[in-house]
Amino acid sequence: MGNSALKSHLETSQKTGAFQLTGKGLQEFPEELQRLTANLRTVDLSGNKIELLPAAVGNFLQLKSLTLNSNRLTCLPSEISKLKKLETLSLNGNRIQQLPPTLGQLKALRTLSLSGNQISEFPSGLGSLRHLDLLDLSRNQIQSVPAEVSELQTIEINLNQNQISFLSAEVSRCPRLKVLRLEENCLELSSIPLSILKDSQVSLFSVEGNLFEVKKLRDLEGYEQYTERFTATKKKFA
Repeated sequence: MGNSALKSHLETSQKTGAFQLTGKGLQEFPEELQRLTANLRTVDLSGNKIELLPAAVGNFLQLKSLTLNSNRLTCLPSEISKLKKLETLSLNGNRIQQLPPTLGQLKALRTLSLSGNQISEFPSGLGSLRHLDLLDLSRNQIQSVPAEVSELQTIEINLNQNQISFLSAEVSRCPRLKVLRLEENCLELSSIPLSILKDSQVSLFSVEGNLFEVKKLRDLEGYEQYTERFTATKKKFA
């Protein structure tokens, strides 16, 4: 992309607070964006070939939305934690294996989307994200959901298309969790904690494509309580 095109993009962004440059084969985060740290609220650099997010990303203090889907990122700098106004972080389709421990400092975060990466362990340290609505970890390589999951404040966890064979009963203690998606994993019927059905807030529990027939859920203790929550939610949104 020519300098003049980038220049006009930057001029527009100065006025709008939004910078979008997708599918242009960029190999690095545009250094020129540093001139706009004071007023950029939205950055979308999806569909490029960016391998590294520079530490300087922490300078964009007004940023509310950062989208870098379909790039080549393998990790995130710890400086990302400085983005205290960030509400949406979307990094689907990269090569990320783990998250920096500082990610839990993004206090305004509502959506954390990491679908289609190379994460093999359920991320820790996200319990401090009090406003989280969606944690999307679908299409990764996660094998178990540990007890620490109970600290999460999120409304929805998407774990579709992982390799999960263990699901901690502590997931039923997530205070705001309404939607738990576990389609196409490696769960046996005996791996399903009854507390999810009986004692949780979960009103949509999606488990198609595991190692049991979904209709067998009906035989489990607590299924009636789950059905009541499911029906009540459906009526609310009907």
